[in-house]
Amino acid sequence: MASTTASLDLYAKVEDLLGVKESAPKLYAHYLLTLQSFAPTSLLDVGCGSGEFLQQMHQALAIPHLKGVDLSPIMVARTRALGIEAEVSDLCSLSGSYGAISAVFDMLNYLNPHALTEFLVCVASLLEEGGVFVCDINTLYGFESVAVGAFIVDDGDRFLTIDSDFEVGEYSAEFTLFEAEGSGFVKSQETIKQYYHSVEEIVRLSGLTLLSCDAVNLYGLEESDKHFLVLQK
Repeated sequence: MASTTASLDLYAKVEDLLGVKESAPKLYAHYLLTLQSFAPTSLLDVGCGSGEFLQQMHQALAIPHLKGVDLSPIMVARTRALGIEAEVSDLCSLSGSYGAISAVFDMLNYLNPHALTEFLVCVASLLEEGGVFVCDINTLYGFESVAVGAFIVDDGDRFLTIDSDFEVGEYSAEFTLFEAEGSGFVKSQETIKQYYHSVEEIVRLSGLTLLSCDAVNLYGLEESDKHFLVLQK
């Protein structure tokens, strides 16, 4: 989830070029096993993207009530196309309560410290008593050793470059996309930012109880690039 609609929509156009689908099964396994153990009757996925996470959780666990929210109309349309309820909305605009809330693929890292505080307060208010919040966040190693640098990919119709850096807890990635249109190409360019957050910070701001914090290594490197957190109200 990025900070503006334009950057969200650009990300939506290139998500399939970023290796997310290839990494998803290993990460989703943590969510599946956790949700299976708590057996919630409702699941809200924040920053639902294309809806594939919700679809897989539904197929594996048959959770009765699923809902996704995202700030990108493109992503919400993709989720709805899977037959899953979704809306373009900010989490804090929602009402009701949920047995489980998820924030998948470092969604929390897209929130600056002020936005993170507000977000976690809203998570706590929307959870049922005994409900769980499950999320993953990037480790410092994930930012410093995995995310930074230059990335280039060309699938014939799209040419994407990403130049990124990480300094003082802030990760900045400049996305430049050239899309084939007619006999030429159309250029789009946006800067997407992420922020490092510690596990302790998330626990403190949420007011929830940390049940577990697991190291996740998606890319087979020397150290874990993510933490998978389970917090309970």
